[in-house]
Amino acid sequence: MTKLLAPAKSKVLFLGNEAIARGALEAGVAVASAYPGTPSSEIIESLSGIAGERNLYVEWSVNEKVAVEVAAAASFSGLRALVAMKQNGVNVASDFLLHLTASGTRGGLVLVSCEDPGALSSVNEGESRYFARMLEMPLLEPADFQEAKDLTKWAFDLSETIGNVVMLRSVTRMSHASGNVICGKLPNRKPRANFEYGGPVMDSQTGPMISTPVVAKHLLIRQKLKTVEALFEKSPFNRYAGPARPELLIITSSACFLYATEAVGLLGLQDRVGILKLATTWPLPPRLVTKHLRTAKKVLFVEEVMSFLEENVKVLAAGRPEQMRGKTFFGKYDGTLPAAGELNPDIVAGALEKIFKVRRKRLPAAYAAAVQKAGALIPPREQTFCAGCPHRASFWNIANAIALDGRRGFVCGDIGCYSMAALTPANGYHTMPTLHSMGSGTGLAGGFSQLGQFGFDKPILTVCGDSTFYHAVIPALINAQHHRADITFIVLDNAGTAMTGFQPHPGLEVSALGETVPAVEIAAICSAIGAKVAIADPFDLENTGKILTAFLREKGPVKVLILRQACALSPQKKGKKTFEVEVSEDLCLGDACGCNRLCTRIFRCPALTWDRKRKKAVVDRVVCAGCGVCAAICPQKAIIKKQGTA
Repeated sequence: MTKLLAPAKSKVLFLGNEAIARGALEAGVAVASAYPGTPSSEIIESLSGIAGERNLYVEWSVNEKVAVEVAAAASFSGLRALVAMKQNGVNVASDFLLHLTASGTRGGLVLVSCEDPGALSSVNEGESRYFARMLEMPLLEPADFQEAKDLTKWAFDLSETIGNVVMLRSVTRMSHASGNVICGKLPNRKPRANFEYGGPVMDSQTGPMISTPVVAKHLLIRQKLKTVEALFEKSPFNRYAGPARPELLIITSSACFLYATEAVGLLGLQDRVGILKLATTWPLPPRLVTKHLRTAKKVLFVEEVMSFLEENVKVLAAGRPEQMRGKTFFGKYDGTLPAAGELNPDIVAGALEKIFKVRRKRLPAAYAAAVQKAGALIPPREQTFCAGCPHRASFWNIANAIALDGRRGFVCGDIGCYSMAALTPANGYHTMPTLHSMGSGTGLAGGFSQLGQFGFDKPILTVCGDSTFYHAVIPALINAQHHRADITFIVLDNAGTAMTGFQPHPGLEVSALGETVPAVEIAAICSAIGAKVAIADPFDLENTGKILTAFLREKGPVKVLILRQACALSPQKKGKKTFEVEVSEDLCLGDACGCNRLCTRIFRCPALTWDRKRKKAVVDRVVCAGCGVCAAICPQKAIIKKQGTA
């Protein structure tokens, strides 16, 4: 039996995302949907693994907006539903969410946004708390693993109490860390879906689920938020620890509560600092917050990433000037804490040192020096494509085609593993100068292609991954074709949503439930809109290079090249090597070759290293994935490939 189905009262070590999934199960969730995105992906993966046993419908949707719509349909039919995404996904879903909060919901509907302070696995550290305020939906933030489960379960009850979607926010250090959780009871109910729509338009339980009449529905949202405020005042998930009248009050939420608690302990300030941990961060419980604000002259806000709590508490305080006179606020606005990046106990302790004018006991100088000396021995490691990654071969092909063309063309980038082509020259070979949101590379390329009347004459290429193609690229591609954009559009098809764990997408014949489903072919979609389409293997440098060179020369609307090769880390390639690769010492001329170490300095596969003693290139057979591409780039043919195990 999977640990997600552990019996009540058992103590289980859960990943934060697993705790959220368990909370949804204890709440009686029936439908779960998502688009994969780190750090959120394990929620749906956990639920899909036990979907048959618990009679769940679980789906990897084509994007986050569609995922919310799938969950909303379940809610409209009286079922409890959960939808999960990373912070960027809330942007994608916000169009529908704006309407959903107006129409209201029926069965409990919880939106889980897992966010990434410090951008540990993202291209930004944007956050969605402001969406909760803008879209006027309640916001909950668990501070530990037990709360991740319990607060998720409570979120479903709250959603049904107010008839609206509830947002639960996690962060990387919550989602991807592990902690012990005491399990509750799993319900045995068997809900049935039934969508009623014949009642009055303002009755969200029996009437049509629409967001009009606008003003009347908006007033209803405001009434719901007043109900939420009253419930939040009594929430057991908000708690205070510390003296009755602290010198400093820390107001915090989420994983920052753990940082603040540890920092106070590091400095021995438990008798001088109080910590108000809020799990209900929008709307604020005004009486609870005011009660604690009165007790201290100084207030420090500890939160990630932006100053959401700080702003909202200050607005609350500004409305009570007589009670709040003489307060000093510390946080991100005054620079006490950094305005960007992930927090940790040391950073919070540093803020407390400034406020209290105290200093922690430092490490002995000899120990600190030894640590610094040891750190110098660690070789630098750049971000790079994995050994055998098809994207390295793809960008090698692209860079060569651009160079042969001679008009200084460039690639409009997109989000995925291939984003690294924009980070360091070693990965993208100086080809990708733009990188924004999913699908934006194609939109930008289409825009660049229309600038000919203003003297723009560079060839434009754009890349996206196979999962990204379905998520966000199709509208931009249609727009480019419709407006006769002269672009070369390259799909880096590595057979799955590789960056987040190889979740299936519509181009594959398998669903999140492991069922066989019809694949939607990228080539067929591109051909259907009238684009010229070619398919190639990026490891076949000669054929791919010919196609790319021809496409760059050809004038006219969109040319599509689908570079199809499975990711080196994918399940279908695990433990297999197409080729066994080695460097012939007799053929490798080293520095005398004249190639200027092309294989190790430019191509830069992690499996290719430079032996300083022998002054030759060598292949690390442990790291090598056996793609064999390096054999094609060596001018001396010194890299030998033999048939492998694939």
